[in-house]
Amino acid sequence: MTLIDLCTAFSSDDRCRELLERLRWPNGPECLRCAGPVVRLASNANLLYCKDCDYQFTVTANTVFHDSHLPLIKWFTATYLLCESKKGMSALQIKRTLWDKNKGSYKTAWYLCHRIRHAMASAEKQMLDGTLEMDETYLGGVSHGVHGRQAGNKQIVIGIKQRGGELRFFHAEDVKSGTLAKYVKENVSSDVEALVTDDFKSYPPAMRATGHDAKHFTIKHSEKVYVEGLVHTNGIESAFSLLKRGIIGTWHKVSAKHLPAYLEEMTFRFNRRNSSTLFLDTLRHMITADPLTFEKLTA
Repeated sequence: MTLIDLCTAFSSDDRCRELLERLRWPNGPECLRCAGPVVRLASNANLLYCKDCDYQFTVTANTVFHDSHLPLIKWFTATYLLCESKKGMSALQIKRTLWDKNKGSYKTAWYLCHRIRHAMASAEKQMLDGTLEMDETYLGGVSHGVHGRQAGNKQIVIGIKQRGGELRFFHAEDVKSGTLAKYVKENVSSDVEALVTDDFKSYPPAMRATGHDAKHFTIKHSEKVYVEGLVHTNGIESAFSLLKRGIIGTWHKVSAKHLPAYLEEMTFRFNRRNSSTLFLDTLRHMITADPLTFEKLTA
């Protein structure tokens, strides 16, 4: 689907609501409280009514669309742009694209983007298997005189990538072996074939703690060795490069508080990079994810 196809197919709120209803209730609308049958009110076609529990609601109730006054076509377009932009799209660019020059606000666009990211973060994740690469990187601009793990003021991102498969990013407090072991336990299957890292000292004890030491392979970056046959971390380093291009070239500045949301957006899009239904998959999560209020987002 192209942007022109999107604007043609969903040129009105009614058409957008039709799609949301099909995605939310494949077998027809049902009550959000009792799952019973509902009828559409003659006075307002957007309102659905359950006679059993005397409850009125719309297809956007209890979703990330909750309490939004934006036209659904703007929601759809913003979602499409975030899905199709490889390095993401800034809230300021979304504002420039969807609103006239003197209309809308940056805050509205920023909140809109974060609600879409919130829905992306609700996607279920499977345990990773096969051959995995694991590494860490540091975000936070230039610190003169300090590099890598010495830069205590930087934000740490740990990455795990399945070769030919999915990616995970985590905002971590440190790179101690216990922290690394925690992410391995929560995301790596017990029948993984191989887990490749560099020769950072925290990895061997982390692998022993998770029972993966026999499948742990190390590439010695400290000795300027970067590839030994199938032993390398080029895949996860490429993913880190994409993340940094997004921060430097698109978002420009990401706070530590909201960094996990941007990591979820990046991994959600990366893991579905070859999917022809990326846009529809995102909408499905947007109608099943819990609402995200502005107060909660900015708390």
